[in-house]
Amino acid sequence: MSSLPLTAALYLTASVITDADAGTDLAGTHTPNPAPRSDQAPDPVPHPALELTPVQVVDERVIIAPGKGITVRSPDGRYQATMRARVHLRDTFTHDKLDTNELNVARLRFFLQGNALSQDLKYLVQLAFGALDPETGNASAVLDAFVEYTRLRDLNLRVGQYFVPFDRARTIRESSLQFIDRQVVVRELTLDRDVGLSVGSQDLFGLGGRLAYALFIGGGDGRNRVGAQMVGPLTTARIAVKPFGSFDDDVEGDVARDTRPRLALGVAAGYNVHATRNQSTFGTTLTLGTFDYGHFAADLVFKWRGFSLLAEGVYRKSLNGDVLTSGMAREYSRSGWGYFVQGGLLVSRLVEITARWDQLFALQGTDPALTTLVSTQGRQVGGGVNVYLDGHIVKLQADYFYLWGYSANPGRHAARIALDASF
Repeated sequence: MSSLPLTAALYLTASVITDADAGTDLAGTHTPNPAPRSDQAPDPVPHPALELTPVQVVDERVIIAPGKGITVRSPDGRYQATMRARVHLRDTFTHDKLDTNELNVARLRFFLQGNALSQDLKYLVQLAFGALDPETGNASAVLDAFVEYTRLRDLNLRVGQYFVPFDRARTIRESSLQFIDRQVVVRELTLDRDVGLSVGSQDLFGLGGRLAYALFIGGGDGRNRVGAQMVGPLTTARIAVKPFGSFDDDVEGDVARDTRPRLALGVAAGYNVHATRNQSTFGTTLTLGTFDYGHFAADLVFKWRGFSLLAEGVYRKSLNGDVLTSGMAREYSRSGWGYFVQGGLLVSRLVEITARWDQLFALQGTDPALTTLVSTQGRQVGGGVNVYLDGHIVKLQADYFYLWGYSANPGRHAARIALDASF
């Protein structure tokens, strides 16, 4: 069966649901007063094993590659610049008390990346202009802007704005997701982006990529904040072990269908002193004071012959109380924990089937809004189908989820379809 009839059948039989990001609730529908979110993962150059279309060399200084854009480099390789783009179109249908549908250009990204002075001094800038890209209360289009020095294998240095090296599921690049949206647990409890400095290595001690680490220190106030904030850094530490050797765990699924088993185990911890936002590095800005948040995450990635498994647990707790008061005014911490398990199987070179279970919990005394969210939408179960027309570079996705909680209220049905293409 050719890919075109399959693509047409997928489009005609699936409905769609939008990303639960800035301006949306967990089902993907707009909320009157959404907590600002940032769900835009940086999309580095795709892994070579996932490329289905060959690179085209115009001449030795200009390279055009699907999903990688146009690269221009100097003859000596000391200077290189790549320009590329990504578009994510999606349609959403939600069955609740009132059925709704939403169709938009959810993500529209532009990238400039390369190296300067030497191949070890690299940079990346990512700008976002999609309907769901802006963070509430922050009009900046800058998602990522950093410089890194990679000459020292065991001590890579990065400085700027980027994803805090914390939980694996949040730092997986968005263009390489198995589902149209990230997990509810991750959207609620991750650390997201921040401005800071980190040191780390993907091949500590030269063990074939079996050991990796990252240490980060940043402002703790999230991405591109304007205005002075109370002094209090965010610090994190992460370590990952890959017992079978190096592989690209920054991609969901196993499009490459490698015959060797691949496994990555990671743990991370963080401490955000004087956090000025109710979700640590994102969310509503606090006006009555700050919280000191402790963070913990553990994750697992496994891939083999087209089968993939991704699991993660995340925890966030305010360490200096849960309520700020001033007269009659009150502000709450947003403390909770959760976990998810998801898997996928390539049933052919083009088609993958997926499934996910996602559960979120609120800690006692935390924000009543989080407690309500958990009681009505704290559990999600669903599945999907992906058609990889050119790996993760060009793909069609469709998925369905049922969302419910611990209250007697009926659950919500959500379905969505999307086209994701990188150029």
